[in-house]
Amino acid sequence: MRPVTSQGATGELALVSSLCGLISTSSFESMTSMSCAIHEGGELGYALAVSFGAVMDNPDLIVTCLIGDGEAETGPTAAAWHLTKYLDPVESGAVIPILHVNGFKISERTIFGCMDDKELICLFTGYGYQVAIVETLELIDIELASTLDWALGEIKKIQLAARSGKPILKPRWPMIILRSPKGWTGPKKVDGEFIEGSFRSHQIPVPNANKDEDHLRILQSWLQTYDPSRLLKDGMPAKSILDIIPEKDSKKLGQLKQTYDSYQPLNMPDWKNFAVEKFQHVSCMQETGKFLNEVVLNNPKSFRIFSPDELESNKLGDVLKNTGRNFQWDEYARANGGRVIEILSEHCCQALLSGYTLTGRTGLFPSYESFLGIIHTMMVQYSKFNKIAQDVKWRGDLSSINYLETSTWARQEHNGFSHQNPSFIGAVLNLKPEAARVYFPPDANCFLSTIHHCLKSRNYVNLMIGSKQPTAVFLSAEDAAEHCKKGASIWKFASNDGGHTPDVVIVGVGVEVTFEVVKAAELLRALLPDLRVRVVNVTDLMVLAAESHHPHALSHTHFQDLFTEDRPVCFNYHGYATELQGLLFERPRLDRISVKGYNEEGSTTTPFDMMLVNSVSRFDVAARAIKGATKHNEKVKEKLDEVLKEIEKRVLEVKQYISTQGKDPEDLYDMPKF
Repeated sequence: MRPVTSQGATGELALVSSLCGLISTSSFESMTSMSCAIHEGGELGYALAVSFGAVMDNPDLIVTCLIGDGEAETGPTAAAWHLTKYLDPVESGAVIPILHVNGFKISERTIFGCMDDKELICLFTGYGYQVAIVETLELIDIELASTLDWALGEIKKIQLAARSGKPILKPRWPMIILRSPKGWTGPKKVDGEFIEGSFRSHQIPVPNANKDEDHLRILQSWLQTYDPSRLLKDGMPAKSILDIIPEKDSKKLGQLKQTYDSYQPLNMPDWKNFAVEKFQHVSCMQETGKFLNEVVLNNPKSFRIFSPDELESNKLGDVLKNTGRNFQWDEYARANGGRVIEILSEHCCQALLSGYTLTGRTGLFPSYESFLGIIHTMMVQYSKFNKIAQDVKWRGDLSSINYLETSTWARQEHNGFSHQNPSFIGAVLNLKPEAARVYFPPDANCFLSTIHHCLKSRNYVNLMIGSKQPTAVFLSAEDAAEHCKKGASIWKFASNDGGHTPDVVIVGVGVEVTFEVVKAAELLRALLPDLRVRVVNVTDLMVLAAESHHPHALSHTHFQDLFTEDRPVCFNYHGYATELQGLLFERPRLDRISVKGYNEEGSTTTPFDMMLVNSVSRFDVAARAIKGATKHNEKVKEKLDEVLKEIEKRVLEVKQYISTQGKDPEDLYDMPKF
């Protein structure tokens, strides 16, 4: 082994963010080291956590993860050092972290490069590791090889003890600190400036070799130190190199199946067994938790939930009926095979989910809506890698990466403005259409159908948004299945257009805002019986994209069937209005379409007040509908001022009640009567 780098701290972990060393073995005596790219680099900070995700439920897998000392300064890496505490040595493999300390980032000293050995040992010992330092440059090959043997031996002790029923409590997993100069074995100097041992080696060390004779000689001299005549013959690897290659594919670089074709489909229960009766109020998340409990029972080694300490808060606690949290430093949780990893780091949850998915299994990341944005760029990086991977013939399918977004801005009774941020929706919308999937199931039965579909799907980024608070159930299991299959449909039970051309179309996209649309239809029937209203619900956001812009996009004909050719359309949207406006771009006659959504208004207030201040309440929808319909219905036009005044009066009454009572009027959430 001869470590050589012209990249440095960030480059090195772009190396291992993109390249995890993987060892797969059924016995340590026949252990073989392999590598294969399971995650492309770019943004720094999550190679270590991805490595831990890869070994979970892979008991014979060891990942060696090289972490540059620049990378190690990132928050995600800082949290990821603790992930040994979530690793059960019975059910999972192990990670050997190698912290490469060479002292420089792009142009600045690194934090770890300015720490001496005692400081580093104290730090990582405190984290729970056994630390070995490799730094004798003259013997680096021998020293690193023997240290790796030591690390494998320590892993063997921990795993054999646990697997023989005598686990070591709080085992100290091995880690290695490798010290070497930045740009080691590269040119010593170029143009009088030090390269080796300097931040300058992070860039191109010899930048003008194509036009400067001195630079060309430096480059030639450097490359000749590799002794190419000994390694190559007639443009091919020499026999001494070819003889090293193992005969069995299972021992060759890149032949570890977990990294390129390991997809394990889930054994999925029938979601309809968990469906609820319509015309009642239930929590989408509570019903989903019951379903996920069955998914866990059916898939004890290939499904995990990664959550930032929000499972109970998000009313998914039924998942824990037959499993537990997997926290090995908790005496009540260790060694119980828990399927739930809860750590208060969204970065770690995302990276664990990535590693787990990239090695063939299926995961779910439920979170508060407002804080999923923390891992926006990590999600994008994952999607970029998956896009390129799908273009490689020998790479197999992967389970989709699945996000469940709840505790939404619309129902933050005990939280305030800080817990209102639906921006992650836009992040997913910006992905390539072959990857992006965004779902707004309008009730519990639709949510069950949607999560069943998402957990079975492959190669997508699935985002599901739903409410944890009790909300109305409008559709039976059969109707929900059909509605979700279409992605959008007319809700005839709430419409009064009789299948003919309506005066106005009102559309709900999202749980709470759809309830307001349905209640607006009820209100309009009472105030303006002559107004022909069509109610449409959209559960698959991508159907609204212009035809040919997304695989799920409605055809022009189907779009007109739902939204008519020329009638006003009022969208009530859960996210930011500009997202939906962008999605609708290139659809014909956009001048007739209005969109209202979350507009950064709110506080610690009542649910209905949130609807009012964001202009998505039933009163706002009704007023918009009436104003739009005046272009096509003279009777409505004649009563416009009268009805708008009545709506304004009701708004004032509700606001006054909320102001004096500190809660919403109870009848606001009654099931609509049609």
